[in-house]
Amino acid sequence: MSGSLQVLGDVSRETSERLSAYAALLRKWNPAINLVARSTLDDLETRHFKDSAQLFGLCPTDARHWVDLGSGGGFPGLVIAILARELAPDLHVTLIESDQRKAAFLRTVCRDLGVAATNVIDSRIESAKPQGADVLSARALAPLPRLLDYADRHLAPGGVALFPKGARFAEELDAALASWRFDVQNHPSKTDPQAVVLKLGGIARV
Repeated sequence: MSGSLQVLGDVSRETSERLSAYAALLRKWNPAINLVARSTLDDLETRHFKDSAQLFGLCPTDARHWVDLGSGGGFPGLVIAILARELAPDLHVTLIESDQRKAAFLRTVCRDLGVAATNVIDSRIESAKPQGADVLSARALAPLPRLLDYADRHLAPGGVALFPKGARFAEELDAALASWRFDVQNHPSKTDPQAVVLKLGGIARV
């Protein structure tokens, strides 16, 4: 994956090159700290970058603070931060990652790529101070009921949560409705025909 990484058709060459540099850093660090499954390295563009970038299109236009939970290698939060640098410069992105080595990787990418409006918190999600996020995201982190616990802590009133989910998303929704009420929109995934991105608002305990 050389040259410019094209995850969206309407981003500048500079943003595409920044994404490509991020991919190169991920490949460099991955053998030491397992940022993504090695089996996915040959398909980074679709499996991780495009899959993450699709969430950006669901961000409310007036959002000012996006918080990504359990960021790991930076998906989707760091991809969002790189896109926002060009397309939504008023959007601040916070990445919460408790693994110290992964947090160090995230900080390195932000520094090397000049993604200044990004903060990395090396803490457990449940112990980090409430973030008041306008948008909250988490990818392959936890079942929906637990994600809603996190949303209850970190989402601002009126904020939205964006959670990519696989083919069994309906089961997770049913399980969550036992303890929570919320508004939900199911957006078909652009990278997996069996997956969706759940856009949740009005989250409250039953």
